[in-house]
Amino acid sequence: MSDEARDTLRRGWTTGTCATAASRAAFEALVTGVFPDPVSVTLPGGQRPSFVLAVTSRGDGWAEAGVVKDAGDDPDVTHGALIRARLSVGLPGRGVVFRAGPGVGTVTRPGLPLAVGEPAINPVPRAMMTAALAEARAACGGPEDVVIEVAVDDGERLAKRTLNGRLGIIGGLSILGTTGIVVPFSCAAWIASIQRGIDVARAMGFSHVAGATGHTSEVAVQARHGLDEIQLIDMGDFVGGMLKYLRDHPVARVSLALGFAKGVKLAQGLLDLHSKRGSVDFDFLAGEVRAAGGAPGFVGAMRGANTALEVLDCCRATGIAIADRIADRAWAPAAAVIAGRGIELEVALFDRAGHFLASTGFRPT
Repeated sequence: MSDEARDTLRRGWTTGTCATAASRAAFEALVTGVFPDPVSVTLPGGQRPSFVLAVTSRGDGWAEAGVVKDAGDDPDVTHGALIRARLSVGLPGRGVVFRAGPGVGTVTRPGLPLAVGEPAINPVPRAMMTAALAEARAACGGPEDVVIEVAVDDGERLAKRTLNGRLGIIGGLSILGTTGIVVPFSCAAWIASIQRGIDVARAMGFSHVAGATGHTSEVAVQARHGLDEIQLIDMGDFVGGMLKYLRDHPVARVSLALGFAKGVKLAQGLLDLHSKRGSVDFDFLAGEVRAAGGAPGFVGAMRGANTALEVLDCCRATGIAIADRIADRAWAPAAAVIAGRGIELEVALFDRAGHFLASTGFRPT
């Protein structure tokens, strides 16, 4: 997708923003008996959007409101989910207390920005909700000691489509957001999940993590090294993003598990392997075939190949160890990112069926 096309896509709101709007509305209803609808909240960047309430209810000492999440044009698993906040008066001196309602997960592993046992409501959304209540309190009064219970309808099922289970967030979704705004097809959320995965693996005492470009290579590298699920990092195309974080948060060993075509791109020096950042250079690949022992006529045919897979298949049929050559060439640009950090790096290549093609073995960077 081009930058121009991305700029035309409609932005949306994070679960944290929706929970903040629901909290503000429920607090006002708890104090005044009236739900503001629509309700406005202030985002970290100063924007002030308004939200229509989807559900409201009140009882003795509590009020609840819900907002349907609109993720804009982003293919977010929580698009259309109903985010609820139930407000009640808390114990004196406790301030604002957060609880996980149905569909919101609980942290069970260290390494996340929340303590084990805490509801999976991230720090920025917590700050947004606390600020929204303070703003409402200034306008209409009300208690300082409040319990906010955030829930997501069908959140436990939706969470199965996220990395929460691997991160040790059990029972539902996380309430997320740093800016309050969802940018369609942004890489920020993916990079953040990579970072949290590394944090959890380090906190759990693992000295080896494996970043994979897809499910097939992930399963293959897990079997190859007997890795725990926590050690697996779904890095997608963001090899550079993962390695840059590891540079500042090192572990002893790192495996990069890639398909052959992705390995060729890394060998070319690309650290973002998405097609929009670059494609397989068949002149480069033909040069590697020549260096691996390919005859001139064969090299010329490979230069005109349609896909990297075609080159791989032809080389395998003629006994040319092109995968070993590509793995070796891919190691250098990756190693340069984490050089001097005491990390041993392996680049391992697998075919589309998950069969092992080549590995550099672990080498000090």
